[in-house]
Amino acid sequence: MRLLLVLFAFASLASAQTRFAQFDARVLAADLRGGYQVVVTDVNKDGKPDLVALASGMTELLWFEGPNWERHVLATNMKRMINTWPMDTDGDGIPEFLVAHAFENDASRSVGIVSLLTHGADVRQPWTVREIDRLTTSHRIRTANGMFINAPLTGASAVAPEYRDHAPLVAYRPGDWHRQLINGDDEGVVHGIFIHDWNRDRREDVLTASFRGIHVNLAQADGTWKREKIVDGNPAAWPKSGSSDVTVGTLRQERFLAAIEPWHGNQVSIYRQKGGAWARTVIDDSLVDGHTVFAADLNGDGKQEVVAGFRGGKRGVYIYYEEGGRWIRQVLSEGAVSAAACAVADLNNDRKPDIVCIGSATQNLILYTQK
Repeated sequence: MRLLLVLFAFASLASAQTRFAQFDARVLAADLRGGYQVVVTDVNKDGKPDLVALASGMTELLWFEGPNWERHVLATNMKRMINTWPMDTDGDGIPEFLVAHAFENDASRSVGIVSLLTHGADVRQPWTVREIDRLTTSHRIRTANGMFINAPLTGASAVAPEYRDHAPLVAYRPGDWHRQLINGDDEGVVHGIFIHDWNRDRREDVLTASFRGIHVNLAQADGTWKREKIVDGNPAAWPKSGSSDVTVGTLRQERFLAAIEPWHGNQVSIYRQKGGAWARTVIDDSLVDGHTVFAADLNGDGKQEVVAGFRGGKRGVYIYYEEGGRWIRQVLSEGAVSAAACAVADLNNDRKPDIVCIGSATQNLILYTQK
């Protein structure tokens, strides 16, 4: 810990050429009980990005209409929501949403309802909710290859603190909506997934972060999936092993992995290929309850920065810039938002990426607009 702090201080002094992106903060909401996820999408087909805010302690799924961020209700009577994701399944230019709700960490109490949200004539009025599945601890919803992906947190028999059970990874094809198993090989807690064309075959693959490390599920031409391990993650003994959240970034032509480790962990880990293997470097071990990580080129230098959000301790968001093999930390926020999730997009049409984060204990949605 002390060594890392010294590294940050030295790097900050020695790297005058590193240009930190600068942001103005704006609070869009301050009453989102159990704020958990924020998604950027165009809800109303006006060509402008909107924000969908999911809060586990509320029964209303909300969206904020850009660019003025007027607040609307997307759906009602949704208890214990945990994740949602958009996809235009009918080709009308307005996305449908799949929502995982009735969630609990304890598999024995988690119903794991998966519901489809569809709009009526006025998208600003609450949408129709249709249940399509029940899968214990349904937890992460994304899309890949025209399908919705659902990654439950654990297997149905998992018990804290070991959570020793296999967790399924499944998909739903629009129109059919029957559950399709991708694989059931992940073990322990599967906290994060990331969609990325890992093998560059123009098919989207699914990366998972679990107690067993980071794996990739490669989409095959025949509709099947092939699972491969990438890295083991944190080398500590189970249940402090593996990874919690993962993203893929680029440093110009070089691909890297960034991860929060272990589950809800304190470490920001970077994986870079050396001699055909992925070398792990912990660039920060000061986070408390790390919960979100993504990569984006914030300062326009062709290298993607790593953004990590954490819910405990000082609670906030840090940005890490790579320079000459070192990673320099910038504090985007401390104290203002207990970042359960963040997203990046150009939200004000100035061709510069902005960051939006939702807070759990702080119950807020904050937009960080780049200056």
